[in-house]
Amino acid sequence: MPFMQPHIAIDLGTVSVLVHSQGRGVVLQEPSVVAILDQDGRTVIVEVGRAAREMYGRTPEEIEVMRPLQNGVIADYFVTEGMLRYFLDKVTGRFSFRRPIVMITVPYGVTSVERRAVREAALTAGAREVHLIAEPLAAAIGAGLPVGTPTGNMVVDLGGGSTEAAVVAMNGIVCAESVRVGGIHLDEAIISYIRKRYNLIIGEPTAEEIKIKIGAAIEPE
Repeated sequence: MPFMQPHIAIDLGTVSVLVHSQGRGVVLQEPSVVAILDQDGRTVIVEVGRAAREMYGRTPEEIEVMRPLQNGVIADYFVTEGMLRYFLDKVTGRFSFRRPIVMITVPYGVTSVERRAVREAALTAGAREVHLIAEPLAAAIGAGLPVGTPTGNMVVDLGGGSTEAAVVAMNGIVCAESVRVGGIHLDEAIISYIRKRYNLIIGEPTAEEIKIKIGAAIEPE
């Protein structure tokens, strides 16, 4: 029956994926990282999420640890679809017959082609229906701002691959600007500085930890 279908919201980010299930709250938060293997010209997914990130810098040559999303949009469709399937199976149960209705965040400035790629990847991964919502609007709703009023509310969403500023009112975005620069670029700048200043090579996880410790507006939990 339709009312028995699970409703799931997915914050599909360049750095991490967060999944909220209606009635259960946040049920999953994992890195948007996938370990893949090229097997006779065919891409095989080895690990997904936290397990894949822990393999970073520790894999043989034939295994690549990568982010299938770049600057907030899909860079590798096949790997993104596999990652979404893994997370949906983890939340709803691999053998569940109830295909979820899914809401997914997308950057404000994405093209129609990029939006269609997200929708099709989620449908192929097992979603029954897919709805898309702009990240600034989702961020405003999540922050508890009165988005349904005529009064404008400004929100700035600094993501891993993009940064967006928007004015939200009457349940929509009045105006917005989006640049494809985010937290990953800060990590890369830290890696570059450490290499040039101290002749020392550090990985992305270490750079991210440094960024959070010295650049957080509030104390990390």
